[in-house]
Amino acid sequence: MGNVKSLMSWRAFAPCWSRPSSPSSGRAWPALRWFRWVAVLAVASAALGAAPARAAGPGAEPVPITVSPRTLTFDQPNQRRELTIRNRAGAPVTIRAVRLVSMGQPDFLVDLLVDKVVPADGSLSFNATFTPRSAARRQSFAAIEIEVQPPEQTATQVVTVALRGGEELELLSWLIFAPLFGLPLLWLWPRGREEGLRWLALAVTAVPLVLAAKLLYEFDPGFTRVQGNFGYQFVQHLVWIRAFNVEYHVGVDGLSIGLVGLTALISVIAVVASWSIPSDRNLRGYFAMLLLLETGMLGVFVALDLFLFYVFWELVLVPMFFLIGLWGGPRREYAALKFFLYTLLGSVLILLAVIALYYASAPATLVDGTAAPHTLDIPRLVYSNDFTNHPALLGMKFTHLIWVLLFVGFAIKVPVVPLHTWLPDAHVEAPTAVSVILASILLKMGTYGMLRLAWTILPDATRWGAPAVAVLGAISVVYGAFCALGQTDLKRLVAYSSISHLGYCLLGMAALTPIALGGAIYQMISHGVVSAMLFLLVGVLYDRTHERGLDAFGGVATVMPRYAVVFALAFLASLGLPGLSGFIGELMALLGSFGKFRASTIVAALGLVLGAAYNLAAIRRVQLGALPDRWRAVLTGRDLTAREWVTLVPLAVLTVVLGLYPSPLLDAARVGVSDLLTMMGLPSTGLGGGL
Repeated sequence: MGNVKSLMSWRAFAPCWSRPSSPSSGRAWPALRWFRWVAVLAVASAALGAAPARAAGPGAEPVPITVSPRTLTFDQPNQRRELTIRNRAGAPVTIRAVRLVSMGQPDFLVDLLVDKVVPADGSLSFNATFTPRSAARRQSFAAIEIEVQPPEQTATQVVTVALRGGEELELLSWLIFAPLFGLPLLWLWPRGREEGLRWLALAVTAVPLVLAAKLLYEFDPGFTRVQGNFGYQFVQHLVWIRAFNVEYHVGVDGLSIGLVGLTALISVIAVVASWSIPSDRNLRGYFAMLLLLETGMLGVFVALDLFLFYVFWELVLVPMFFLIGLWGGPRREYAALKFFLYTLLGSVLILLAVIALYYASAPATLVDGTAAPHTLDIPRLVYSNDFTNHPALLGMKFTHLIWVLLFVGFAIKVPVVPLHTWLPDAHVEAPTAVSVILASILLKMGTYGMLRLAWTILPDATRWGAPAVAVLGAISVVYGAFCALGQTDLKRLVAYSSISHLGYCLLGMAALTPIALGGAIYQMISHGVVSAMLFLLVGVLYDRTHERGLDAFGGVATVMPRYAVVFALAFLASLGLPGLSGFIGELMALLGSFGKFRASTIVAALGLVLGAAYNLAAIRRVQLGALPDRWRAVLTGRDLTAREWVTLVPLAVLTVVLGLYPSPLLDAARVGVSDLLTMMGLPSTGLGGGL
């Protein structure tokens, strides 16, 4: 408990700036919390004040009819259900139209009524039929809009009936929350038998991996937005918090499916890599934080409601803070607080954007047919709202301001230069397994958040900000590479290389061409695999020598030849050697961006040369030359163990397979990229980039 008390003490964190010189200085930390909520209230007030007057939404005025049932659920194909409209008015009402509303081709048929008069106290019945166009296991959603003209009025009102057909798919929910079932098991595990906690954590994380494998096997890469459900698969959609119009809406598409699979795999590898954590360092709490972290990461990649997305986004912050702060290196408290403050700032900016988007959104209908004045549903914000004509907010065009808030909030997580300074410290102080998760998954949450929210909800602002994103991407590539080239600490070198490699993702995302966007998504997965392997290899050497200095080694290949082979494979993949996964994403990003941003692309291409320099230098300084005498006895006969092979072999295989056969990953992302570009009014096929 001493570590916990130290970590939660403000004075323990004071070296991050300086020790309080007076009692009042210690109030800085509570002031940050006050700033967060003051900023939230300020933007919420501005959004409310700037929101244009809207016509009353469905249900705002008493509707002269009732419809029963208000929600129709179909269990079998070709099932037919009857709906009844009853007139509650004392005079005839006219049903101007009955319409079927669906995003894409609907899986339902409805008796379409036009200008039907329902007498006073009378009723009218019609039918809806579930007609799925595919035999695949999926759930379909649609709505019936009944347009009513009350007696002696010219204005019409709309009543909505929710339609739900097919088998309810709970695969994603089991995938997200399976790690949480391990938490009570960890706490109930008998005291004095801590060794078994490792196997328990491994068994728990294996469950999401199996479910992710099933998800990948059943995923249809050709399923488009036109085919329904906004292009998402394995959708589960329920009303969660009705008072705030919050829904539990999850699903995957080509932008997220690869990241879900990678998260499940890396979580298992991280548990195996944690075998070296001593039993006396509170293994119970350590693995509890890992499981909680996995749930948060998986939730971010499948959430389709802004509130749900933000909950999972914040959930990731807490366990990572404790994993670094309690189980990290000598400067762990400083690194943990720095990570926390940077990420908290990003979270505040994202929260401000979420609040503004909610109050600026149009009236909507929840999945159960309940009318709502605004929506947090991401697909509806994307396809049913146009924010371009919204009044200015805080003196700036609304879409531009919200885009900047989202971009900066996510850029901190990527991280983008100059918001990157928290990353090297966090990597150096974090345990090996935590560094693996941080590089492989957490950084990708930033680029994914940009694509899922900023790029899709605010396409016009994305085109406006794209040149700046391309410049920042090029700067990150070159700056990260130069910093990596100057490092003498192997772990810090790998940390800076991550900044450089993710710069290619930004460049590809800014270009908004099919090949560049596809390359950016591919680069996210490839970097997740390669960076995990790099940090594991650094951990192998550190566990034996407790040393990471590049100048401290040399000739390691003479006593650890198997380690040297995997080491060379990982660093060659990092430099982008053709035939390995690191080559494909960078090439596509550069090729697709050259016609749009030639100067930025040329600058980013220098990163290839610098990347070759620092990666080859690492191989030479660690593996080649003469082995220092002080390491000969330490490393001789201590090549890779069976446990270390278990963590490295899956990543090495993926590095080679994705490098030689990238089609499955590119095909999975192709439809998501095409739908995104089509929505933005840009070419969705061909090379793009103006070539």
